[in-house]
Amino acid sequence: MRLEPHLAPRAANHRPLTPVDFLDRTVTAFPARTGVVWRDRQWTYGEFGAIVQRMADFLEAQGVGAGDVVSLMSGNRPEMLAAHYAVPLLGAVLNSINTRLDAATVGYILDHSQSRLMICDPPCAPVAMAAAAEQSVPCFCLPADPQDTTPGSLLLLDGDTPAPRGFDARIADEWQPICLNYTSGTTGKPKGVVYHHRGAYLNALGNVMALGLDAHSNYLWVLPMFHCNGWCHSWAVTAAGGVHVCLDRVEPAAIFALLAERQITHMACAPVVLYMLLNHAPGVRRDPARRVLVATGGASPTSTLIGELDALGLDLVHLYGLTESFGPVTMRQLGDDETDMALGARATLLARQGRRHHTANRVRVLTQDGRDVPHDGLTAGEIHLAGNTLMMGYYRDAEATEQAFRGGLFHTGDIAVVHPDGDIEIRDRSKDVIISGGENISSIEVESVLHKHPAVMLAAVVAAPDPKWGEIPVAFIEVRTGTDPGAEELLSFCRQHLAGFKMPRRIHFQELPKTATGKIQKFLLRDIAASSS
Repeated sequence: MRLEPHLAPRAANHRPLTPVDFLDRTVTAFPARTGVVWRDRQWTYGEFGAIVQRMADFLEAQGVGAGDVVSLMSGNRPEMLAAHYAVPLLGAVLNSINTRLDAATVGYILDHSQSRLMICDPPCAPVAMAAAAEQSVPCFCLPADPQDTTPGSLLLLDGDTPAPRGFDARIADEWQPICLNYTSGTTGKPKGVVYHHRGAYLNALGNVMALGLDAHSNYLWVLPMFHCNGWCHSWAVTAAGGVHVCLDRVEPAAIFALLAERQITHMACAPVVLYMLLNHAPGVRRDPARRVLVATGGASPTSTLIGELDALGLDLVHLYGLTESFGPVTMRQLGDDETDMALGARATLLARQGRRHHTANRVRVLTQDGRDVPHDGLTAGEIHLAGNTLMMGYYRDAEATEQAFRGGLFHTGDIAVVHPDGDIEIRDRSKDVIISGGENISSIEVESVLHKHPAVMLAAVVAAPDPKWGEIPVAFIEVRTGTDPGAEELLSFCRQHLAGFKMPRRIHFQELPKTATGKIQKFLLRDIAASSS
């Protein structure tokens, strides 16, 4: 078929894809529906739309316009959610900053991103304001709670209803940047990952379908909104017309209370939060018949974890993704024919990363010579991605961008196998594989065994240099409250499940260092392991 001139896109049949459209539609269709809840206040979608407009008016009054970067450092509260709409509707770029970073790193991000201004909440204010002052970036602080009207605070939750403006008037191209998210910076300086409107729109819709979000969904904001924009759930819940229940501090007691009070249907969190809940759970009585879908990613779930979550009415979905892929790209949840399996069988299946969800990238597992691995569950290769939900690139870092996209695919650095049914299962990060005496040891395999011990809350295994073997596995253990296993007890447990060369040679008991997104900072553990060898 010949593409004739009159078949070209035109204003009537082509609009740039943008997740800002989701709010436009929801405000118009359901203005009186509850949209946002925080502490003892709630706002309809119409009222939330007004909060977004007030924030946009404020930013515009400060000179923010198309292409400017606006930084936020805040917990999960309505203004943080509003920024996901107010900033891009001006054609500006949202830079959500990890709330656990130190002033030097925040200052680096403000400088590298060329941030126009910064907004913070009171818990983040000391770090945010110090960093902003160092970089001569204006910084504005939000009030402490919904009722606070402290002079000098940026008050956006209440006020006159501003004149409506077109939500997408400044969005001329779906490829224009919508967000700038910095990686955790576990090795070297954090890199600025640039998202586009198109990818955010598509990944949000993919999450709506993958997680079954709808107008009856009550989503509890445990996952930080600064982490991949809440895995794009900041837009997905709005697209579905569900309720955003904000939680600006992760506290197990508050989570359990909100699960009941707000009849939560969905939440997402890092594995470390699940273990926090289970550590707190002995004093909790919750009706397991009221099920909650919990999306998590990172450490593979164990049979103990699944059993204890099941008793609390929490159904697990295992997600996999990166900052560079707008958050989740694959998922594994139990099918109807799998939910009645024994705990061990369910844990084996949920340990897998599964398959891509509806709108996510194509996923391939390739050997070093570029061939797709056979679906045998044994042959390992690196996960590569290609599709619409990948970053534009790393801001002001062309070399790193070209390296990440070399060969026409995005290289994740994650080592995986593919099972006969097509499920992907990560075996390790390429940098975390331990090579001992010429044998490759998967740190994830050793960690999975340790996690099966009832006293182990979190386990991390890293390589330590060894004059004889080159490297040896060293385990770091965070135990459950009220338990006190010795190293020999854990080693004896490991002997029942691991080949001798895979056994940890040393065990350290300590709290594991983590990023704000719950990732264990293995580079710090490697330093400890090396210095204690």
